[in-house]
Amino acid sequence: MSLLEEIEEIIAFGHKLVKSTHKSTFEVTREEHLTERGDCIIAVKANKAARDLSWSFKEIARKTGAKITVIIEAGDVREVVRALGNPNLTFTHPTDIVVRRSSYICSRTIAIRADKAACDFSRRLIEKLRNPEEKVKITLIAKA
Repeated sequence: MSLLEEIEEIIAFGHKLVKSTHKSTFEVTREEHLTERGDCIIAVKANKAARDLSWSFKEIARKTGAKITVIIEAGDVREVVRALGNPNLTFTHPTDIVVRRSSYICSRTIAIRADKAACDFSRRLIEKLRNPEEKVKITLIAKA
């Protein structure tokens, strides 16, 4: 059996209102602004949203049993999240990507059944994500 793998890299930035307290999701958005209510958003001004991911990444992520690894890096701090793909993922949202602990799928969802949500990230990472000057690299790896 040959292993299929596709890697996507997203560049985003921190924001002073990042809380990272949501218990079931985390989100990265193309939007520049963040309100106090955005407790799942970990980075803004992203260069890609769900619909911008490559066709090959989407195809692999939609395979039954696909595994998705999300690596979030800010400065010298790194967080790894493991999640699953699903045949029902649509990857159509124009501004956001969301990774979920649950199996809920909408146009923003890029991975489900994740082992971490925003509230699980290290406080060291969250401090970095609260800096609007901090460049955040999000690497998505889909394997099937």
